[in-house]
Amino acid sequence: MNKLPTTCYKGVRDFPPEKKRVHDFILDTMSKTCELFGYEKYDASVLEPTELYTTKASESEEIVNEQTYTFQDRGGRSVTLRPEMTPTVARMIAASKRELSFPVRWYSIPNCFRYERPQKGRLREFWQLNADLFGVEGLEAEIEVISLAYSIMKAFGAKDTDFEIRLNDRKFLQDIFDEFELSLKQRQQTMKLLDKRAKMPSEEFETELAKVIQEKTKALLAKLDTKSSTDRLDELKTKLAEIGITNVVIDTGTVRGFNYYTGVVFEIFDTNPENTRSLFGGGRYDDLASLFSNEKITGIGFGMGDVTIEEFLKARDLIPNFDSKTQVIIGLLNEKYLLEGFKVAQTLRDANISVEYQFIAKKPDNHIKRALKKKIPFVLFVGEKEIQTGKFTLKDLKAETQFELTEKEIMKFIAN
Repeated sequence: MNKLPTTCYKGVRDFPPEKKRVHDFILDTMSKTCELFGYEKYDASVLEPTELYTTKASESEEIVNEQTYTFQDRGGRSVTLRPEMTPTVARMIAASKRELSFPVRWYSIPNCFRYERPQKGRLREFWQLNADLFGVEGLEAEIEVISLAYSIMKAFGAKDTDFEIRLNDRKFLQDIFDEFELSLKQRQQTMKLLDKRAKMPSEEFETELAKVIQEKTKALLAKLDTKSSTDRLDELKTKLAEIGITNVVIDTGTVRGFNYYTGVVFEIFDTNPENTRSLFGGGRYDDLASLFSNEKITGIGFGMGDVTIEEFLKARDLIPNFDSKTQVIIGLLNEKYLLEGFKVAQTLRDANISVEYQFIAKKPDNHIKRALKKKIPFVLFVGEKEIQTGKFTLKDLKAETQFELTEKEIMKFIAN
């Protein structure tokens, strides 16, 4: 009989303890920074009705048609594993808008699914921070959300020179599209190409764009390259600089792939010349909630994936070394005292000290080797002498010292 493979599904990850500690560090840093800004955590089901993603305003054509995990449930309903969180949060806000006190600051770190080719920085399952601000029409919303994105990068230990914030305004692009009288389909295809422009040779880009807008290509590109900013973008860049965020550039090539963005969009770019790529981004979407309600609810936010940011942190050696959360190993020296060792372990746990009990009797060096391998700072021995005297040998592996202590003294020593 053939055995099942030990590998996981292509494009997803297992998280054994050492990898889980890194993953938790990334997600915890995101959470703590969001909460410093007053954002509240929410969550939702990983399953959504497919129609949430097939509507014109909610998703890009490529993701809907090529990258979703979509299937029929037993009731014949079309269901999709969420490829992102923005349509979901817009639905939730619209559903409870009467009970909410605006402005609303929400964040979540859901796992999302996209069927695409796994590569560096991209997997089929990923966790993504989504931070969104609803109910603020003024530029102060952009300032806060970009400040939050910037602060998360700084919380990870990144320097200003490690990344830059690229700004653009979708309204500026729509004005140009209006001037050139592009159809809706031409606008969508042009936007998709502009999103890929930085990754394409200029001749290839112009050739592909000409297939979409024909003789208007050169004039439209000249307009894009000549008018590189708007008053709104200039004001935003100035105000960000006034609060200390100076690694900001205005870039008409930053468009974001989703159709629902309506105003300012931004991307955080890695400045490493060997890895010049977008780390994450977001923007303003003032019409998305109208899919669920006749009332307009303004929104702005961003999504920050765990895979890309982990690659960024590894490249700059910004992931700390993690010790085990277990504080002490109890090493049994004599199997005769197995139950006594259980009692000692429980006494320490009752005092909120995390304990791993090595209940197979071994020599002290074997217990010490295990503790060192697992980065557990203390080893406590249980044998005949310890049980008879009520004093236990406690080794502090970091300080390379050891003491003979009672249970109460041990609890006080470790707590300090």
